[in-house]
Amino acid sequence: MDLRPEEISALIKERIKHYEDKIEADDIGRVITVGDGIALAQGLDAAMASELVEFEDGTMGMILNLEEESVGIVILGSDRNIKEGQSVKRTREIAEVKVGDGMLGRVVNALGEPIDGKGPIEGDRYRPIERVAPGVMTRKSVHQPLMTGLKVIDSMIPIGKGQRELIIGDRQTGKTAIAIDAIINQKGKDVLCIYVAIGQKASTVAQLVEKLRQNGAMDYTTVVVATASESAPMLYIAPYAGCAIGEEWMEEGKHVLIVYDDLSKHAVAYRAMSLLLRRPPGREAFPGDVFYLHSRLLERACKLNDDLGGGSITALPIIETQAGDISAYIPTNVISITDGQLFLQTELFNAGIRPAVDSGLSVSRVGSAAQTKAMKSVAKSLKLELAQYAELLSFTQFGSDLDPITQKTIDHGARLQAVLVQPQYAPLTMPQQVVSLYAVEHGFMDTIDIERISAFERALHRDMQAKHADLLDAIEEKGVLDDDMVKELEAGITESLNDFMLINGA
Repeated sequence: MDLRPEEISALIKERIKHYEDKIEADDIGRVITVGDGIALAQGLDAAMASELVEFEDGTMGMILNLEEESVGIVILGSDRNIKEGQSVKRTREIAEVKVGDGMLGRVVNALGEPIDGKGPIEGDRYRPIERVAPGVMTRKSVHQPLMTGLKVIDSMIPIGKGQRELIIGDRQTGKTAIAIDAIINQKGKDVLCIYVAIGQKASTVAQLVEKLRQNGAMDYTTVVVATASESAPMLYIAPYAGCAIGEEWMEEGKHVLIVYDDLSKHAVAYRAMSLLLRRPPGREAFPGDVFYLHSRLLERACKLNDDLGGGSITALPIIETQAGDISAYIPTNVISITDGQLFLQTELFNAGIRPAVDSGLSVSRVGSAAQTKAMKSVAKSLKLELAQYAELLSFTQFGSDLDPITQKTIDHGARLQAVLVQPQYAPLTMPQQVVSLYAVEHGFMDTIDIERISAFERALHRDMQAKHADLLDAIEEKGVLDDDMVKELEAGITESLNDFMLINGA
């Protein structure tokens, strides 16, 4: 059969016209170096920043450096089977994580894959892990309280829905304990929780998940884990993945509480990646964009306006300090991004004052806008009284005689501090906190020995629940203390105090 040249030409043109394979010359590159979880590749000239790529063995990577001759790729997994000369393929996608209600009660890795042995996660919705934060016009001022269940925080350093409150302190001062108590306290309050564990031991995370399960908190909580044994890129993307999961719920009009534990390890992982990618080091060897690393994450926490459903993300980032130095690089960065900080002191923790929150250095820039009127009325002078107590306490060390007014101030401050001490995994409701603070502020505990105050407080809560449950419900519902409620409250406290004194022989 003879084919004329023009027929062959027409056939080739037709084939080219309907050629649908989209692989282009610059979609496949070659690995030129690999090591320490970082690969350099040539030939991916059209690649985008943060784009996912796939290596020959199926391992995924993410492009972070775009250079003239090559691209720098962080490997999301093991680099053991990746060799020089192997091909690497663009996916034209950026990193995504599965989102939706199927994530509740699950433990997932930084890529959103389940690691709790409960099978695949239900749902088919995905969301990019990186996203521009909502603009000013889409937000609403923070005005709803997010109760942590901890008296020292809810009374003096209140947190609101949509706020970013930093928890900062040295190792072993109870930072994670505060965050976990806050998660446990959201039970029955229609707040979904996300706990992001960055650079922790797997055994520590397992114990934490078990503690949440025992307290019934895993029903409304997702745990995102990037353990210390995982590569720096997994630690880097974990908080963004957790935030993306929360944003899905926020845009559905729900309230979300997210804990990043901790961003110090996150910054160290990013520093390791940056140095391996040969980015220039700056202060403390961190790259110049380490501020942007955390600001673009924490700015995504906000309270949306009513037109967008009124949902919120409340962020509790955790930062670990060295010897209480809050003026170091990463602490000052995150302090300037957030709306206040809870500063935990080693001296207070070792003295048995837990939570070891320093009321002088701690602050909430949202302030009493995120407090009920009932809580405001009993907590308005707490900070000042504790500051006076700390100031006058130094006089007692000299053993000098104190005038009665000074002695009374010190005695009152000591009882106030004793009331603010609270055991772990025992968050209190707002009415219970109001009852305790009212009792100590109005002198009902002045006759009780300091070491017996916690016992009296437990008895007071039991009595109020048994005999004045309607009053507690009214405080919860109305959020105020009117004159009639105050009378009933004082009568209940007096009755409980008399019973306690009688039983204890005081």
